[in-house]
Amino acid sequence: MNIAHTIFGVFGNATALFLFLAPSITFKRIIKNKSTEQFSGIPYPMTLLNCLLSAWYGLPFVSKDNTLVSTINGTGAFIETIYVFIFLIYAPKKEKVKIFGIFSCVLAVFGTVALVSLFALHGNARKLFCGLAATVFSIIMYASPLSIMRLVIKTKSVEFMPFFLSLFVFLCGTSWFVYGLIGRDPFVAIPNGFGCALGTLQLILYFIYCGNKGEKSGDAEKDEKMVEMKDEEKKQNVVNGKQDLQV
Repeated sequence: MNIAHTIFGVFGNATALFLFLAPSITFKRIIKNKSTEQFSGIPYPMTLLNCLLSAWYGLPFVSKDNTLVSTINGTGAFIETIYVFIFLIYAPKKEKVKIFGIFSCVLAVFGTVALVSLFALHGNARKLFCGLAATVFSIIMYASPLSIMRLVIKTKSVEFMPFFLSLFVFLCGTSWFVYGLIGRDPFVAIPNGFGCALGTLQLILYFIYCGNKGEKSGDAEKDEKMVEMKDEEKKQNVVNGKQDLQV
């Protein structure tokens, strides 16, 4: 059981690392276009909070035998911080204010949890408090892409829900869910079981709509109609010109 626990922990580290790096494709596009377009910035500060709380929960003075939880979530916190700063640079002013507000709340929540658990709680009470905090915000993190899933259903397009991000949400959630079950740690198993289910739903949506081009926006439709009208006008002018020459 200890070997299986370690194996799923290592696999969880690998899939989680890919999950953290998957949005790099999206951010490459954001940097290239110097715009966040319709990409949601909410998942990144929420993932950062989850990483911070999970890394704290995995420390030896909070819970035993969870070093693998701390290592990958510490790495994830660093990566997600970079994503948040890039998003803040290229986001529209309104979106920038919203993401910065969420980022500030993330730091405040983590600071509060860390200080309370460090100075006010000890032993099992500390583990329970940190575990509950990590579980609640892990579920919120996994739920944050729901707005993108709604956009996918509305537009019938998966343009703004990258496949690899959905895939690694599923793989990461599944591996840590099994890790939590083997280690009999509900604070690891419960939120990642939720992540496994949500990742499954994202993959289902992707395979339903991946072949669609999506619905065009009103502005795009207007532009297309204007082009068509101009083409028709040009054709009519050519026809009239030919008729004039014949006469």
